[in-house]
Amino acid sequence: MEKELLYKQKSAYEIISDDEVKKAYDYCEDYKKYLDASMTERLAVKTAIDLAEKAGFREFQPGKEYKAGDKIYKNIRKKALILAVIGKMPIEAGLNIAGAHVDAPRLDLKQVPMYEDSEIAFFKTHYYGGIRKYQWVALPLMLHGVVALMDGSVVDVSIGDEENDPIFVITDLLPHLAADQNKKTLGEGITGEALNIVIGSAPDKEAEKDKVKYNILKILNEKYGITEEDFLSAELEAVPALKAKDVGFDRSMIGAYGHDDRVCAYAELRAILECAAPEKTAICILADKEEIGSEGVSGMQSQAFESFVSELCKIQGADMYRCFENSFCISADVLNAFDPTYPEVSEKRNNAKINYGLGVCKFTGARGKSGSNDASAEVIGKIRRMFKEDGVVWQLGELGKVDQGGGGTIAKFMANRNIDTIDAGVPVLSMHAPYELVSKLDCYMTYKGMAALYKSK
Repeated sequence: MEKELLYKQKSAYEIISDDEVKKAYDYCEDYKKYLDASMTERLAVKTAIDLAEKAGFREFQPGKEYKAGDKIYKNIRKKALILAVIGKMPIEAGLNIAGAHVDAPRLDLKQVPMYEDSEIAFFKTHYYGGIRKYQWVALPLMLHGVVALMDGSVVDVSIGDEENDPIFVITDLLPHLAADQNKKTLGEGITGEALNIVIGSAPDKEAEKDKVKYNILKILNEKYGITEEDFLSAELEAVPALKAKDVGFDRSMIGAYGHDDRVCAYAELRAILECAAPEKTAICILADKEEIGSEGVSGMQSQAFESFVSELCKIQGADMYRCFENSFCISADVLNAFDPTYPEVSEKRNNAKINYGLGVCKFTGARGKSGSNDASAEVIGKIRRMFKEDGVVWQLGELGKVDQGGGGTIAKFMANRNIDTIDAGVPVLSMHAPYELVSKLDCYMTYKGMAALYKSK
């Protein structure tokens, strides 16, 4: 009777078998490969399409008849992706949707980024998403992105990814001369305008001025055929030049850049790649722009999702709004894991912990649940049943103490479409840092949770 009445969470290590632990660790080997190949949202989409096509997915063709089991995808401006496996039931019966985002906090180059000062060449940057600026100095950086040229062609840029590539760094102040800086708060110590990336120091002897800058431009022109003016139509991102690695003597965790939210993106991607012929049509969303409010044509506030679903509904002569009303969505996004080094910001009884499985978050938002989806009791009841049937180890969590802060996901934008939605994802330590930590078992249980969603009725 006591066991039936009391509720006590257990670590996944206490619940699952050694064989399943091995499956979790094997799953994470593939995840690390995906992560290293997906350092930006464009690369994440490209990698996902490569994997999808190998699994039998084909690009969506509006107006084409699709049958149960057909696998399709829609590339949204090379920065977001929607994949679908057509279900046995009519589309008006609803969709099972998992939505994650593949953008991550980073440093974008400004449109006029290059300058020289005291015979050192730099790139000016504008940070993207919620970063703690002091974490980005004295850190190895790589550069990825595209440059759109005047002739209409687009050049891919990738520097720092290969073993013999150079990397880039933002300088920090030496402690010997940091007396004034030390008096500032963490937020004031490094300013956004001080996040200037060192890109070279060797001069071109024949140049009349800005000799170092000119030398760098010659190198870029020779390799990519670009000029300084081409930066006006460039989209270049500086991200940590760090590979995903096992963490700890026991290798139970993964350290990497971009766990938020590519750890959930990979989980739902892997699950839909393995999805055969579901009862309801299964949808996997890899969205962009979540870190800045899901704005823009590739974010979840755009009409890109409606455009895709309306085309599917048109094929079956179905009503899209009725389809949405009958749909269910997991907003697959990370949540903070309880960190015993900083216990004061979390309410321990209700905070997610590493190794306790997939974290389900009834609400995000800030303070009085402002800006939150706040899922209903019935939605959580459905999650409980779904996960129990498929052996998913999971836990409830929230984003820290009530008055401490807050954050958001794509959940409210999916709910605004009249779709029952709840947040669920991997608990993360050092979230939004250039190098975040996750538990391998939590990664695997998130994948199992997405697979359970796709097979549900």
